[in-house]
Amino acid sequence: MRMPSFRTGAGAALLVLLPVLPLTTGCGNTGGLAAAGPAPTARGPVQLWPERKGAEVPPADPGSAPPQYVRGLPPVTDQDVHSVDPVALVQAELREHPDIEVGPDGMPAETAAAIRACGREGQEPGACPVLAPYYRDLTGNGKDEVVVGIEFPDRMMSVRVYTADPDGRLNRIMATTQTVIGVELAGRDVILRVPSGNPGYELITAWSWDARQRTMLPAREQIVRVPAGASGTAGAQPPAGATASGSGPAGPARPAGAAGVAGTAPGAP
Repeated sequence: MRMPSFRTGAGAALLVLLPVLPLTTGCGNTGGLAAAGPAPTARGPVQLWPERKGAEVPPADPGSAPPQYVRGLPPVTDQDVHSVDPVALVQAELREHPDIEVGPDGMPAETAAAIRACGREGQEPGACPVLAPYYRDLTGNGKDEVVVGIEFPDRMMSVRVYTADPDGRLNRIMATTQTVIGVELAGRDVILRVPSGNPGYELITAWSWDARQRTMLPAREQIVRVPAGASGTAGAQPPAGATASGSGPAGPARPAGAAGVAGTAPGAP
């Protein structure tokens, strides 16, 4: 049998190249980088009215916020706020600041009266407006703080946080009264969700410990859209007189016999 012969020279080169051509022309640039079109020109911030003299922010004064101690209670041992009865805590507060309806210590007269009656014989179950407390280390000192909440009329709520110093004194480091949609604990932050005043949106505020001021401050705020179909009061207007404060004397207590809850509030990350 006669074996086929192979040509050399240009003919051989053509035979070798022909099988390669489909590989280089048939698949394009599959798997490689593709252009997404022209990129927009980056623009830096432009200061408007640079000739105007703006307002000045005073520098932070370390330790400028004095401790707001709760008087009338025995000192706690080993900074253990779990041993504190929040009902007694808020009742001591009310004795020191009676008849105050606005500001960090303010509450409606009927709410104050109900708190004074908490735990008394004959009080109806659930009549005490103070909710069960939550516990978490919010200052980073390795000791729990106690977070207390008290229901006001018209869905308003006072959220307050207390810590204990090395001498066992209770110090309030947060107090805010808002029309509250929900409260969460996330890490070392207390997260409040309140109506933003714009229909369909709510305001989320993260309260964080500030070691310089020795108090909790509303460190971050964000307005977010409420998902379609979600229930709540995000479109409601917050009532006049809603207040927020990072410090002040003590706050509300839990209902008599309510168990404290350690760790994370329901639904908190």
